[in-house]
Amino acid sequence: MKNEQMNLEHLWMPFSANRDFKSKPRLMNAANGLYYQKPDGSPVLDGTAGLWCCNAGHGHEKIVTAIQEQAAKMDFGPSFQLGHPLAFKAAERLLKLAPSDAFQYAFFTNSGSEAVDTALKISMAYQQHIGHTEKTMIIGRERAYHGVGFGGITAGGLPSNKKYFTLLPGFDHICHTHDLEHNAFSKGEPSWGKHLADDLERVIEKHGADKIAAFITEPVAGSTGILVPPKGYLKRIREICDTHNILLIFDEVITGFGRLGTPFAAQYFDVEPDMITCAKGLTSGTVPMGAVMVKTEIYDAFQQGDAKAIDLFHGYTYSAHPLAAAAALAAIDVYSEDGLIDRAADMASYWEDAMHSLRGVGSIIDIRTIGLMAGIEMEARDGKVGARGYDVFTDAFHEQDLLIRITGDTVALSPPLIIEKEHIDQIVEILRKIIPNH
Repeated sequence: MKNEQMNLEHLWMPFSANRDFKSKPRLMNAANGLYYQKPDGSPVLDGTAGLWCCNAGHGHEKIVTAIQEQAAKMDFGPSFQLGHPLAFKAAERLLKLAPSDAFQYAFFTNSGSEAVDTALKISMAYQQHIGHTEKTMIIGRERAYHGVGFGGITAGGLPSNKKYFTLLPGFDHICHTHDLEHNAFSKGEPSWGKHLADDLERVIEKHGADKIAAFITEPVAGSTGILVPPKGYLKRIREICDTHNILLIFDEVITGFGRLGTPFAAQYFDVEPDMITCAKGLTSGTVPMGAVMVKTEIYDAFQQGDAKAIDLFHGYTYSAHPLAAAAALAAIDVYSEDGLIDRAADMASYWEDAMHSLRGVGSIIDIRTIGLMAGIEMEARDGKVGARGYDVFTDAFHEQDLLIRITGDTVALSPPLIIEKEHIDQIVEILRKIIPNH
């Protein structure tokens, strides 16, 4: 169908410049492997795994078949006081990817945003259950993204996401780790900045450790432009949380399922949190699904009352939806059977060198890489933060048939884990060509 035959008016698109999009749409109507396809049949190389989520590529036969077969067998099953076998199988399989056997329970949601709000609620309720009745505060970090629920935007640190909304009380933030003076063009973890973790001590002293339930952080801050933690930073955060009996939550919605060449970033950085939120790659983007993995001691704290009473007054109609559970089981199989997590680790050095070859091109002021992630930061135009990035994004799609992600003036890349070296080279050469034009 040609663009001019479509009525684009009635959809209010998320996180989009609606008027500009509708004046020159960027439409895709098919996908397979590493490519989307425009309505005119042109292939578009996917440099972002959809939206950080299609880690196994598009249209993987095993995942598609699992969804189709489950839809024919049972389309929906209620999850309140009832269950279906795939939900329990999916939880068991997911937890086998966790950083240790301490994680024995998973709570399913439908998105990363819901997973974050679920983890925040669990952390507050857990502290009450173990007698820490005043531990109700949540600490986040500047420039963090934790979804778009009220808990997530309050814990997060992106001003635009908070601009028009009344935020929740009982939240505070530590400083971010982005510092171009010390860390520009770092490969992997920057060597400078471990001390920035001590800003958590400042916030604890400000409010009192007896008031703080949990600290939530992205191991690698994705949506703000791929901010990689300094060496030793996350270990220091873990130490501080342990000292003050504060739960540590890793938001691994982006970093989970092989993005860093390990099942989760917790394994990559050798830091074990108390809870992990995940989504996106959980089903390789095929069916909406998120999850919170928790340690046994957290789950057990909710199991002390009447066995016939609800132990957590929280949940979603579509928690562990049968199609999502089928997709998750198939996706986890694919990651294992196709060796995609190890493959991502093997490709990381080539990816790193290729991305850093762009140093000195046009307006680029920093390049940050880790695993199969890259942030290529360009200098903002005077008074127009994000304008350069938007133009690079639209040019890449319309003129070069490349899908990239832009956050402000940073190109954020996170390709499917099936990417080949030739595709990496293609992405780099396209960016080398178009960035100087803007």
